[in-house]
Amino acid sequence: MPLTRRVAIGLLLLLSGAFLGSAAYIPAKAWLAQRLLERAWQLGQSGSAMPAPWPWADTRPIMRITQPRLGVSQVVLEGASGRVLAFAPGWLTVSAMPGEYGNVVVSGHRDTHFRWLAELQHADLLTTVLGDGRSKRYRVSTMQVHHADEVGLVDPHRGDQLRLVTCYPFDAVNAGTEWRYVVAALPEPDTAS
Repeated sequence: MPLTRRVAIGLLLLLSGAFLGSAAYIPAKAWLAQRLLERAWQLGQSGSAMPAPWPWADTRPIMRITQPRLGVSQVVLEGASGRVLAFAPGWLTVSAMPGEYGNVVVSGHRDTHFRWLAELQHADLLTTVLGDGRSKRYRVSTMQVHHADEVGLVDPHRGDQLRLVTCYPFDAVNAGTEWRYVVAALPEPDTAS
């Protein structure tokens, strides 16, 4: 085999490995972040203030969301900037404060933390738990696709509910579509504690 052909094959193999490595980077980072967030959450439950999940973090854990049928338990960070969403689902601070009456909105990436939204079903149970131990149970009431420009979706005064938002469609190749998959869940009666 001529040298140039071997070099070309070697370069193709090297580039293939680099692409595979970069494709695995985002899910690996999301997985590791949830482990670090879990550690910070556990430390916060021991009575101290909720600590930063890593030394350079500019956010903090604000709550946990669970969905028992799918085995989901995720720590949610304060804020929904690109930096925050790279590590975990994020609470949109323009929406209602978790634990209080109002429209609480949490956003996450469709290909990492909020991939499970595609498997949710009508009437599934969602539970939020705050750092102080208060919890609230919700039932999924609607799952709809909305345009990203619909700012009313995050209105804090739009009823007492939990909204989970991610990009749509789930299998899109390009990032940042103009569509959002929105799961709305209503509180279960008398479940706040």
